[in-house]
Amino acid sequence: MIDHRRLGRDLELFVSDPLAGAGLPIWLPAGAAARHAVEEYVRELERRAGYRHVYSPPLGKRELFELSGHVGYFAGDMFPPMRLSADDEFVLRPALCPHHALVFRARGRSYRELPLRVAEIGGMYRAERSGVLGGLSRVRAISLNDAHNFCALEQVGDEVREILRLIREAHAALGVRPAGFRLSMRGPGEKYVGDDADWARAEELLRAALDGVDYEEGPGEAAFYGPKIDIQIVDAAGRESTISTVQLDFDKPERFDLSYTDADGRRKRPVMVHRSLVGSMERLFAYLIEVHAGAFPAWYAPVQLVLLPVDDGQADAAVALARRAEAAGLRAEVDLAGSLGARIRDAARRKVPYVGVIGRREAADGSVALRLRDGRGLDPMPAADALGLVGAVVAARSADLLPPA
Repeated sequence: MIDHRRLGRDLELFVSDPLAGAGLPIWLPAGAAARHAVEEYVRELERRAGYRHVYSPPLGKRELFELSGHVGYFAGDMFPPMRLSADDEFVLRPALCPHHALVFRARGRSYRELPLRVAEIGGMYRAERSGVLGGLSRVRAISLNDAHNFCALEQVGDEVREILRLIREAHAALGVRPAGFRLSMRGPGEKYVGDDADWARAEELLRAALDGVDYEEGPGEAAFYGPKIDIQIVDAAGRESTISTVQLDFDKPERFDLSYTDADGRRKRPVMVHRSLVGSMERLFAYLIEVHAGAFPAWYAPVQLVLLPVDDGQADAAVALARRAEAAGLRAEVDLAGSLGARIRDAARRKVPYVGVIGRREAADGSVALRLRDGRGLDPMPAADALGLVGAVVAARSADLLPPA
């Protein structure tokens, strides 16, 4: 069975060190490079869709999370408060929504600004029990692709449908294969905020947005503040989890007294739509490592091109081509250690998409022979053409290793 923990170790993507603490993985350079590429893609996708990105601190005063309802409804999943003085107590945040509510209320808002889409890949923390932690799939320090879209009530349906479209686009680019959609609703015996009318209205809006989509209902799976659409995945061990979500919230705008001025000059309360296109970076990569067996699409592979001179006489040519590749925005390395066969095998072990072999003839005429990760070999070609080929595949964020014929 493919296990992201073993592959993460073998490919040097991340490490879990007892000295750092359980559930606190450290991203190594290869894993950080892949994650950085994915984060850049997600931010650009959101930017083109009208999102405004912010930075907010990963902790806040206890009063912030009392106001948001997290202390009252979510305290069991939060780390203990840090008391600096008798009246100065801070907590590591379990969610980003309270800070994004403060972004909205930083100044007066007009109906012309809505929907206002506030996005961030930000840190949050959950006090998970050590027995449930594992690799990247269940951690205590979480980097969440998060956003909160503040809408007028009549905009919610279109906004949710557009979010679902963005989720599908992101999943297609990354290679995520959803196992299903779930409408997560209230269940008996759980603690929820808000009144029945708001919950019923929120569920009705989400059902309408799911028109034409096969989904199942999940009683008891709602957030404490509202129902949600969850997009599920299944890992290599058959375990199901949520990777993307869209949640409706009438409660936070009330708690934070959020309002905007409508066309008639009256103050109105916005609806807050919580959404994550790809979930946390940790859970996302736990899934991506397994679904791709470590062989990421070229656009977010940690190293996209490794150059192998046949002998020392071609080392300078390989280094020069690596510099050209880096100047073109590619992640490239030169491997000089060991026999050519051993270096080719090592590149295959590392799942590098492209290997460029430079022998005496290639060095003399400025060409390179590309070998693809899947075993195919290409005839020697001018170095500029090789860089153009790799660059085209990366720019298209293609799952294939060759551009369309």
